[in-house]
Amino acid sequence: MSAHTKSMNFENKPKLGLGIYTAAEIAQILRIPYKKVYTWMHKYWDGKLGESYGEKYSWQMHGTRAVSFHTFVEFYVMMQFSEAGVKPKQVLQAHSELSEMYRTPFPYAQREVLEGIRCDGKHIYLQNKQGIIELNGTKQFNLDIIKLFFVKLEFGDDDLAARYWPLGRDKSIVIDPKRKFGSPVFKDRNIYPETFYSLYKAGEPIDFIAHLYEVSKQMVMDAIEFCKAA
Repeated sequence: MSAHTKSMNFENKPKLGLGIYTAAEIAQILRIPYKKVYTWMHKYWDGKLGESYGEKYSWQMHGTRAVSFHTFVEFYVMMQFSEAGVKPKQVLQAHSELSEMYRTPFPYAQREVLEGIRCDGKHIYLQNKQGIIELNGTKQFNLDIIKLFFVKLEFGDDDLAARYWPLGRDKSIVIDPKRKFGSPVFKDRNIYPETFYSLYKAGEPIDFIAHLYEVSKQMVMDAIEFCKAA
């Protein structure tokens, strides 16, 4: 283990600005089966990756494990590699090498890494200024999935993912680790989408909900769309 790897700052305890995401919440936000999230969190993040750095990526939260926003972002990218048939060992090896290059435990949340994902139909690899990291997959990789996720991400000055727009940037719901501990809220209001959705399920008209909270009808419809999908 290199000296700089030992000194990497981990986000493995509750702290304002990091966001807090349990396996169930990640599964809900990303529309991914809970079992897959749980397996990666325990077997790979805290297992294989944790062994490499001598740290865990998660922490205990109300009787379950929770992770930060950047680990939440990395999970999606790792899962797409896995779904494409890339062996977890290869995904983790690339993660380790990229961590060394970018001096961060969260390389799959890095703008340059996400921009550099490539596929030639037989192999998946990451191309950046330092060179190429190749991952030997068994199936064609759907780059459109990663590109769609990339479009929904907003990056900070450090080029690490800073915010996520689950319905896209043209909608009003955002996941910002600096607001409400990273829970989905509206970009201009600290209101949870579930607030509007609960009223809608109770039979209240969209127009009434919008009038009651002094928001646009589109915000209410965004909340309904987000919560129905989740």
